[in-house]
Amino acid sequence: MSFEINNLFREGLPAPVAARFSGYPKYNFVGGHNDNDGIPIDDFIAAMTRSLKAEGKNLATYGLLSGFQGYMPLREHIAKRLGRTAGMKDGAENILMTSGSLQALELVNDLLLTPGDVVIAEEACYVGSLGRFARSGVTCRGVRMDEHGMDMDHLADILSEQKIAGKPVKFIYTIPTVQNPTATVLPIERRTRMLELAAQYDCAILEDDCYADLLWEGERPPAIRALDNAKEGEGRVIYCGSYSKTLAPALRVGYIVADWPVLSQMLSLKTDSGSPALEQLMLAEYCPTHFDDHVEKMKSVLKDKCDTMVSALEENFGASAEFSRPKGGIFLWINLPENVDTVRLAEIAAKDGIGLNPGSIWSTNAEKYRSRFRICFGHPDHETIREGVAKLADICHQEFGVPLRSGNTVR
Repeated sequence: MSFEINNLFREGLPAPVAARFSGYPKYNFVGGHNDNDGIPIDDFIAAMTRSLKAEGKNLATYGLLSGFQGYMPLREHIAKRLGRTAGMKDGAENILMTSGSLQALELVNDLLLTPGDVVIAEEACYVGSLGRFARSGVTCRGVRMDEHGMDMDHLADILSEQKIAGKPVKFIYTIPTVQNPTATVLPIERRTRMLELAAQYDCAILEDDCYADLLWEGERPPAIRALDNAKEGEGRVIYCGSYSKTLAPALRVGYIVADWPVLSQMLSLKTDSGSPALEQLMLAEYCPTHFDDHVEKMKSVLKDKCDTMVSALEENFGASAEFSRPKGGIFLWINLPENVDTVRLAEIAAKDGIGLNPGSIWSTNAEKYRSRFRICFGHPDHETIREGVAKLADICHQEFGVPLRSGNTVR
């Protein structure tokens, strides 16, 4: 009798991965991949060499003699830079290094959520967070958005409804600066209002700020956590950041900024005995002298790629593709005519080597966003962007009749 180990799998697991990895598509417009030529390889090699020579023997201990919160020199750099760029007043003692920002999100969920709880997020939201909320057995209610991000009046309505229903909200999850997938930037007035509402309804805020360094237009607003004037230990904002979008996704280095009552309990939930040490060593050596210059170069590279993507969409889709030009980041959030189902579009496009993210799975309201999709410009070069968008427009025309064409002219 053959043994079927899958018969022993526990109930309630997410769907298995459909197939083994066979490479990325030629026109890779998905995920948070970065520019190949933007990886500062030589500087990484030099920083890793110097840090290993100086601290390599400490790899014999968990935490590099810094404890399980992470390598102290890196935490000190993060605290100093967040004070300068985001207005935050936290020291290194309020920072916990994580294996990417996804581990940070999972730690917050593990700390705060019980099946049946309610959380709030932007109506269009990071699919990784939505999936984790679903696996936690909680309800995620979406807040309407406009060109400036989350609508505070609608947020107030939802918080009130949940309180009246006897199911108060545990926390508000938000990506306030270069929101994913819409690329909106929440104004300071709305950040302040969100804090006021969170205080009024006694809930926490999880501020995901992974894209804030890639803002190339306008002033970076202060972090919501920076606006929280609560005493130490009483703050309601948990902040998370990452090096995935600014340096390299494969580094898997993120961090949480929170008060000690939060971090002390999280440390008992973080069961990996510390996040990867080599990456922390290298970043602590590299970042103080190189990171700011690197970010400025990356913003220039990404803005140029964004311009190419916008031009290609306008040329090939005309008025059929509606979007707002982003102020930063690596993606555009595009609305096609109502008859286009972007899940189906993604399936068809994949056969021609085009990867894109359908809008329905990036939202708390799948039907409302069925004709939207997210397209990332961070990884492909300019020629690949132009070629891939032209092919995508041809597919849309063949399958859905849009964009309308007269000869070779888009109407």
